[in-house]
Amino acid sequence: MAAQSKVLVVEDEQVIRTALRRLLERHNYLVEEAGSVKDAVEQHKLDGFDIIVSDLRLPGAPGTDLIKSTKTPVLIMTSYSSLRSAIDSMKMGAVDYISKPFEHEEMLETVARIIKESANRKVVAEKPVPPPEPPVYGMIGSCPQMMELFRRIRKVAQTNSTVLINGESGTGKELVARAIHKLSDRKDAEMISVNCAAIPENLIESELFGHEKGAFTGATANRTGLVEAASGSTLFLDEIGELPLEAQARLLRVLQENEIRKVGSVQSKKVDVRLVVATHRDLKQLVIDGDFREDLYYRINVMTLVIPPLKERGNDILELADAILERTCKRLKSPMLKFSPEATQTIATYSWPGNVRELENAIERAVVLAESEYIGAELLAIESGAKMAPRSLGERHPAPSSLSHDEAVEELSLEDYFQRFVLEHQDQMNETQLARKLGISRKCLWERRQRFGLPRKKKQA
Repeated sequence: MAAQSKVLVVEDEQVIRTALRRLLERHNYLVEEAGSVKDAVEQHKLDGFDIIVSDLRLPGAPGTDLIKSTKTPVLIMTSYSSLRSAIDSMKMGAVDYISKPFEHEEMLETVARIIKESANRKVVAEKPVPPPEPPVYGMIGSCPQMMELFRRIRKVAQTNSTVLINGESGTGKELVARAIHKLSDRKDAEMISVNCAAIPENLIESELFGHEKGAFTGATANRTGLVEAASGSTLFLDEIGELPLEAQARLLRVLQENEIRKVGSVQSKKVDVRLVVATHRDLKQLVIDGDFREDLYYRINVMTLVIPPLKERGNDILELADAILERTCKRLKSPMLKFSPEATQTIATYSWPGNVRELENAIERAVVLAESEYIGAELLAIESGAKMAPRSLGERHPAPSSLSHDEAVEELSLEDYFQRFVLEHQDQMNETQLARKLGISRKCLWERRQRFGLPRKKKQA
């Protein structure tokens, strides 16, 4: 005789709980019951059941909290039978959902199906399988777009082809570049990484290609450039769309001739560099606008890898959030924290315009401010489903030029003040001067420009 399947019913309404228990017992199930998530966890061994049937709305904590406490499949019942509550339950790991009031036959068929499918998965899991291909170091993701990205990374890493990485700010372009380097035959040498937007325009050629003593005012000694330093290794140029046109011409020579010429030198030198570049901008449009050389574009566009934005990565968001939370707690030497159900829902539905970097910042802020073992949605300081966008600059505040610096900061939000100051002074100041006046680094200035959609004006060659 086949063993009876065990069912745990979690329902706070006594009448519904008793009726469901009797229904299942009449069909040869062994049934136990609880009135809340707390009772279920404290009074029952959850992994000992074949299925848990739980109401969504329970006193103290929602039924979806049971999902994190057990490997047993959880069927969610809800009288709030909207598509949104169903999607949210499934995102949190519910195996299925059923609307109340339910038909007896519907409940019996659903329970039987879930128990059968769970049993079949256990049989498959017990069979020996070859170990999965290791993921790209430092990156987490199992959605189809990321799996395809990982496959391409492994493939292009074995070549010396130039790679163009395209993705929004904060998606992890440098992680992809490092993965390509670590999987290549150049992995024993250190990868050289350069943010093209963080170097002043008048110094970028010297930084990249080096200079001879006396080549210009201040050149008191010979200098080896970063391209030469990367010979035998990988050179990663982040935000290549910010590279001035004169530097683009020199970079083209590196790709065409495998050689460099220092600023102020008449001698060329051979280099062996694997070039990986990245940008969040549309290089084709920059070519049309005259801000990027067409011949260089075709030289670097040999193999393009596109990193999907976080909002298109489905359940990867929750997987990433859990991993980042664990890593952040360890780094900050904090007790291990957990997300509340409300925080989990907020993370799953927010659009994350700043991508993984914004997610990391939100979680770090929440860990610092947390006063219990659970991180609530309010600590993430984001609105579920909201899309962040810069406010119109002409809406609420007087121009900062009519105020002192201290008064301006007090009167305006920091974001508004930054945007107004840059727009008003960028024609008279270079990037170094702007950054100094704002009290930030050039790199920070560039990152804020990207966030608020304020690209710097380029000088034509």
